Amino acid sequence: MARVGVFVCFCGANIADFVDVPTVVEEAKKIRDVKFAIDYKYMCSDPGQQMIRDAIVQHRLTSIVVAACSPRMHEKTFRKALSDAGMNPYLLECANIREHSSWVHQKDKKGATDKAGDLVRMAVAKSIANEQLHEISVPVTKRALVIGGGIAGIQAALDIADARIPVTLVERSPSIGGRMSQLDETFPTLDCSQCILTPKMVDVASHPYIELIPYSEVIELDGYVGNYKAKIRKKASYVNFKTCTGCGACSQKCPVKVPNEYNMGIDKRKAIYTPFPQAVPNKPVIDAEHCTYLLKGKCGICAKVCEKGSIDYKMVDEVIEREIGAVVVATGYDLWDATPYEEYGVGRYKDIINSLEFERMVSANGPTGGVPVRPSDGKVPKTVVFIKCVGSRDKAKGIEFCSKICCMYTAKHAILLHHKVHDSRAYIFYMDIRAAGKGYEEFVNRAQVETGAVYLRGRVSKIYQKGDKLMVRGEDGQLGQEVEVEADLVVLATAVIPDKGNPALARLLGISYDKYGYLSEAHPKLRPVETAKAGIFLAGCTQAPKDIPETVAQASACAAKVCGLFAGDTIKKDPMVSTVSKEFCSGCQNCVKVCPYQAIVTEDIPLGHGAKEMRTVAKINEGVCQGCGSCVAICRSMAINLAGFTDPQIINEIVAI
Repeated sequence: MARVGVFVCFCGANIADFVDVPTVVEEAKKIRDVKFAIDYKYMCSDPGQQMIRDAIVQHRLTSIVVAACSPRMHEKTFRKALSDAGMNPYLLECANIREHSSWVHQKDKKGATDKAGDLVRMAVAKSIANEQLHEISVPVTKRALVIGGGIAGIQAALDIADARIPVTLVERSPSIGGRMSQLDETFPTLDCSQCILTPKMVDVASHPYIELIPYSEVIELDGYVGNYKAKIRKKASYVNFKTCTGCGACSQKCPVKVPNEYNMGIDKRKAIYTPFPQAVPNKPVIDAEHCTYLLKGKCGICAKVCEKGSIDYKMVDEVIEREIGAVVVATGYDLWDATPYEEYGVGRYKDIINSLEFERMVSANGPTGGVPVRPSDGKVPKTVVFIKCVGSRDKAKGIEFCSKICCMYTAKHAILLHHKVHDSRAYIFYMDIRAAGKGYEEFVNRAQVETGAVYLRGRVSKIYQKGDKLMVRGEDGQLGQEVEVEADLVVLATAVIPDKGNPALARLLGISYDKYGYLSEAHPKLRPVETAKAGIFLAGCTQAPKDIPETVAQASACAAKVCGLFAGDTIKKDPMVSTVSKEFCSGCQNCVKVCPYQAIVTEDIPLGHGAKEMRTVAKINEGVCQGCGSCVAICRSMAINLAGFTDPQIINEIVAI
């Protein structure tokens, strides 16, 4: 005989302001098979959980219903309470009366209360049909894959490797370092970027537990948490890294020059090149798209001057396979193309550049020797206008979100401009100043006081050429009047956007992404570095715009999650997965087509007892299945059941209302 306990939460005022909680409890007491019902202000708190544990023992309850917030928040919390009381944790049923009732019916308290009562009634009916389930044990391959070699990928790889867990670090470029390697100094301390980054890069290359695979990309990922199989395409570098000494003779003699992407196209590099002096690995690669020998069979100078004979024009791409247990995605960011701002003259006026181009100019290892110059004539600018929020917070032309780091790096640029050109003046057009980090507000004040930077609160409406100057017209919101600044150089703080390859990578990994291309976390508050797919984690700007400290912290959080995952030889997995009744399966394979996790394969079984003929049926890998139920919905033969959501359970809910 069923004995159900109902526990209704006030959730502070989140539920109680719009749902009459005591009335819901009284209605629950009238439901057949409910032997105990009570409310409490915070059911997820320790006293609330103790209340559940005590009631299970005192009233000999056989199943529990908790009416509170989303099960995404505290289902695990309440399951543990059941387990502590000796009850199977999967005999819990959650009724979401916050998101599904109080939050969506704030103008109708009676309606919200009635609906909450219905949700509780449904949950009680379902709980009666609940069955005892047991966690699935999955074996673990203790190796991590880190995708992306910027500061996020570097930090995650080092933290995991320091726990003596092998790591494979895959980087698309010839060198690790990412965007941080392009920076001169970092806010708010003005540390030299290279000074704090390059030691970590060297640590990656020399760490006994890190396998660094540069100039490569992940092309396939199969399997499930603890048991993934990755295929990595290592691009042909046409240079034998084992014999190459990195002397640079090949690059010096190469006659081909192409725009240097590391320096944002400000200068040229050779067709055989090392990305930057501190690159790791510090070995050159040949750009096959521009190498004369690879394109036309002529030249070959690099091979002639290489004393070690390290040039190999016959080298081809290589596919490397690795068995791994977890993945950390750290693909970094890019800058938004400001071309839609026609009124700014983007693309028409040479002396309008973006923030990263300015960064490369003022960098000590940059193309202009650390001094900003005008692209039009090479002169040192005296008056520089910085325009913030170009693309950010602009739904009409760009994107809606704040890029988070622009306020701070623009203040840094004003300071660096003053350091490099002492008699210069910076004008900064801004919407708001968002300086929320430790020491950030003080840093912005420093830019204003130390350099005399003029902050103008307002949008720029137009930029036009007048002689060799750029006239920047905008508004000063504080004075309530239009202003016009005569500038030598204009720097646009363009929006931070995700790497353009994120959507394709997300599909390859089987995880989701938002409308901008940022990869989606499992929960923004409680699971900020996890994805909906177990064993895949997100670090840095692959998930949202971040500064360096936040990126490093998130990377270390990912490493902690990976180490926790690998703490044992097996992983415990939620048992709410699908199963196939093979006697009813028709072998249509519709379930195979709709499964978003590739958890369903086919197998051949005898047509009947003792028969030699075979028939095809579906087979579900419990380790991969995430319990989404797509296969159950598509199965015409009704041969698939999802544990925790069986037909009797769902029918009970429907009948209850």
